[in-house]
Amino acid sequence: MNNKKRLKIGLFIDNFFPNIDGVVLVVDNLAKELSKDNDVVVVAPYSESYEDDIKREYKVVRVGSYSVPFSEYRLGKVQTKLSSKYKHLLEEKFDIIHIHSPFIIGKLGLSIAKELNIPCICTVHTRFDYEIRRVIDSDIVVNKIMKNIINVFNKCDKCIVVNDPMIKEIKKFGYKYEPVVIYNGTDLKKLDNSDKYIKKIDKLYNLKDENILLFVGRIIEIKNIFFILDSLKLLKEDNFKFKMLFVGTGPDENKFKEKIKEYGMEDDIIMTGKITDRNMLSSIYQRADLLLFPSLFDTSSLVRIEAAVNETPGLFIEGSMVGDTILDNVDGFVTKLDKVTYKDRIKEIFKNRKLLDRVSKNARVMLGKTWNEIAKDTYNLYIKEIAKK
Repeated sequence: MNNKKRLKIGLFIDNFFPNIDGVVLVVDNLAKELSKDNDVVVVAPYSESYEDDIKREYKVVRVGSYSVPFSEYRLGKVQTKLSSKYKHLLEEKFDIIHIHSPFIIGKLGLSIAKELNIPCICTVHTRFDYEIRRVIDSDIVVNKIMKNIINVFNKCDKCIVVNDPMIKEIKKFGYKYEPVVIYNGTDLKKLDNSDKYIKKIDKLYNLKDENILLFVGRIIEIKNIFFILDSLKLLKEDNFKFKMLFVGTGPDENKFKEKIKEYGMEDDIIMTGKITDRNMLSSIYQRADLLLFPSLFDTSSLVRIEAAVNETPGLFIEGSMVGDTILDNVDGFVTKLDKVTYKDRIKEIFKNRKLLDRVSKNARVMLGKTWNEIAKDTYNLYIKEIAKK
């Protein structure tokens, strides 16, 4: 992005640090890269338990927030119409606004863009209908909420989706235009000195020369973690030797641990908790042989890319949004959403080590895009939309 116009960019998000999920990491990494040649302001909910690092590459403006019932998230306490309390955001003199949520703070960004007569871009990160249905099991309510969400996207100048299947998904709920596909990236790199980290991991988790399986993400039912557990139970019954690492925390963690005990798999499964050390996380990916990621909820999982950078391919589900980005036996593996079939596919993959090694290397080459590349694509889209406006 050198020698190009320096922009003032507003990134608006309804969930941010101290909470960590895929969207938070996307915005953080995008902001870091864009800040190298632009002025970036992230507008996010206020949190009493967290103070922003003044050394951060970009500016963070916090607005009042409240916790969302039945979730770990917070939403901004602002109205769609600009109140005098938030007029100071107009003084930022943004060139473009990029919203990463269709909710209160996202709508605030849309209102500011309208007031300043500048473009507003949105990114659809999530299958919102899945998330809503987890709390409210009603087609009428889900469709009504989805209509309101898509209405926000329709008001934006351009919509970004993170993979091709998402185009059909948002059009199904009423999106009227043609979105742009910009994939997610990663900041992880395969470490040159990974051996010393891997030795620490082996010692920490008592790992031997055995098949290592891995899940990284929120410990929440919507990620199909209990499907993984059921498949692993069958795998153990087949006398297949393995260690399974679950990296992350989440609202269903206690329920999940109880199920592990019920299945008598405490010696086979390791719950690492949240890992914030990126070198350690990178080394865990490298130590693992296969990522298990049967989620139907995720759109373009960062975990898939992080694993690929470290030459760890994933096993995904046919017809899922993440699975549709994978070429089976080329840069990853796909199979049906059936615990017996999933278990059998794991065994099949480990029987053919040559194929596993080849797919591991392909995954790194084909899937491992950096955030620097993603930021360039995003910046170029900003310039086009600014020119149109």
